Amino acid sequence: MLELNQIGIDYDAPDGVATAVASMSLNLARGEIVCLTGPSGSGKSSVLRAIAGFEPIARGCIRIADEVVSTPEGLVAPECRSVGLVFQDYALFPHLTAVQNIGFGLRKLDADARTRRVTQLLEVVGLQSCARKYPHEMSGGQQQRIALARALAPAPRLLLLDEPFSSLDEMTRLNLVTQVRSILKQSGCTALAVTHDHEEARAFGDRTVAMPNPSRVQPSPDPFPARAAYA
Repeated sequence: MLELNQIGIDYDAPDGVATAVASMSLNLARGEIVCLTGPSGSGKSSVLRAIAGFEPIARGCIRIADEVVSTPEGLVAPECRSVGLVFQDYALFPHLTAVQNIGFGLRKLDADARTRRVTQLLEVVGLQSCARKYPHEMSGGQQQRIALARALAPAPRLLLLDEPFSSLDEMTRLNLVTQVRSILKQSGCTALAVTHDHEEARAFGDRTVAMPNPSRVQPSPDPFPARAAYA
């Protein structure tokens, strides 16, 4: 479902070009959950940005479902990649209910089909009781499950999760790791998650991939500048 073939990611620096990711290869099978671990500055978020289409690559090739989406010569636009995103800060629309948040990306469906899909996903994440609640009326764990349902609503080929549990308290985090893993397995979604917590990675992923030691380049302040479309 996902293939990174010796990709490299560079940034402009005051003294020239600096390397965030020198060379990385990774394959994800359909339905597999993989966790990408490593310290800050090791390039984890840069890799997610490149897969999502927000960051060009300087070397190598990225394929999603056998489709070439990124090379040094060009890239497929993020909205054309069928990739879902889940952020650590949920990025829910504060003025929309859970139902409206989940259905936001389904505007191409007719009303009946959209209602059926949203109802199905509320059942999958176990939050039928929160259907009419606004984000501020839900707990952090509930908001993250609604964010997951929204990301799954368009049935993406691939789901990217950027530190999805780091803003939660310890008890909620431990429970949600198990719940979200179960939801992803039930949906059959292929997922790549970034985390700095090795125990979390072992509990959440089928496999863990460690990034090498960080380079001198630090990630940008907002790993996903396009999140404005979700918030």
